Amino acid sequence: MRVRTDDEVYRVDAVWLGPPRATFPWRARYVAWGVGIVVFLLVTAVQRQVGFGFDFINTGWGFVITVALTRFICARISHERPLSSVLTMWVRELTSPRETTSGRGGAASAARIRVGSRRPRKRVKGKGAKRASAPARSQQRTPDRRQKEVRGVRTPA
Repeated sequence: MRVRTDDEVYRVDAVWLGPPRATFPWRARYVAWGVGIVVFLLVTAVQRQVGFGFDFINTGWGFVITVALTRFICARISHERPLSSVLTMWVRELTSPRETTSGRGGAASAARIRVGSRRPRKRVKGKGAKRASAPARSQQRTPDRRQKEVRGVRTPA
């Protein structure tokens, strides 16, 4: 027994062929006519805003641009992917949050560096200062010193 799917139903495009013996030389779906009208109005509005006049040449180029854009849009829509879902996906792609690729801050500056009025000087090493601190350091070290870990191996410090 063979189970038939309903794919054949969707293969038939909703196409207006015209009256008998006066059909169009091309096939266009109903949605393509709607998209084409809207695109033509948008293209002519953009042409007027840019400064092109309303003459035969500019309207012809507007029509050519409309046909190209309509074919581009209608190639991406079908019965499984209607125009409304394509437009919704397009809007969500444009408004979705993006990862920030630029660095924060800007150029490095020395604005936050504190500058004193005196230059730092070397410490004066006196005989008394060195001898007074030496016994204190030796007294601080006791025989039970902590072990220091170097690359996972414990060695005496």
